[in-house]
Amino acid sequence: MFDLTGKIALVTGIGAPADALGNGKAIAMLLAQQGAVIEGTDINVAAGAATVDQIVANGGKAECCAVNATDADGVKQWVDDCYARHGRIDILVNNVGQSEPGGPIEMDAATWRAQIALNLDAAFYTIQATLPYMAAAKSGSIINISSIAGQRYIGKPQVGYAAAKAGLVQLTKTTAVIHAKDNVRLNCVVPGLMHTPMLKRMADKYAGGDLAGFIAKRDAMVPMRRMGDAHDVANAVLFLAADESRYITATEIVVDGGITAATQGDLPE
Repeated sequence: MFDLTGKIALVTGIGAPADALGNGKAIAMLLAQQGAVIEGTDINVAAGAATVDQIVANGGKAECCAVNATDADGVKQWVDDCYARHGRIDILVNNVGQSEPGGPIEMDAATWRAQIALNLDAAFYTIQATLPYMAAAKSGSIINISSIAGQRYIGKPQVGYAAAKAGLVQLTKTTAVIHAKDNVRLNCVVPGLMHTPMLKRMADKYAGGDLAGFIAKRDAMVPMRRMGDAHDVANAVLFLAADESRYITATEIVVDGGITAATQGDLPE
């Protein structure tokens, strides 16, 4: 099952140190394990190279380019170069994203625009560049990584991130309907509270640097009483990338331990 042998998979934001596992790295490594050839991006050259090294060491095939995901021209050049080298693009995973704190009063206009650019525009640029190749081939799967922050308020003010991730879901659905006739599928994976390397940075932003307290609070918010991790996100991506999901499009897989189906009062003691 989930055989991706020979498929070309474009994955944004694959970088992470050798001893850490973010969503992009986990996705790239799992798709490569299943036989896909990974064409990745990361603005951090060293982090991207570390992921490539681990994939190659495990017998996979991967490359990573330093691409600014918010630069439309740079993104298109990367996609075009990938197609020129391989003659096909089978899978696109839009993983780049990051939250900044602030409600609509506190958040300045520059931060708002940067949040929309990174969390929504970046996915639009890769989709726009990739779709013509997939539509011409009458085949392709695009998976966008959204967030439960785009579905409900999850306890911290991040209005730009939440708005962008909600918009990403609707970008996915609308584009999926438009291109269903081309046999190009678009879906979202919607992670909940995840234990990834970004937690340290998030604790600095939202919890005054109290990492242990931040982790304990997030664990307690989830009905399963624990955060998920990057493997959980990657497994959902693999399903949507593979032929086993060939009749699934314009929808989401929520990977959240039940949090969006519950309120705080629903959680058992």
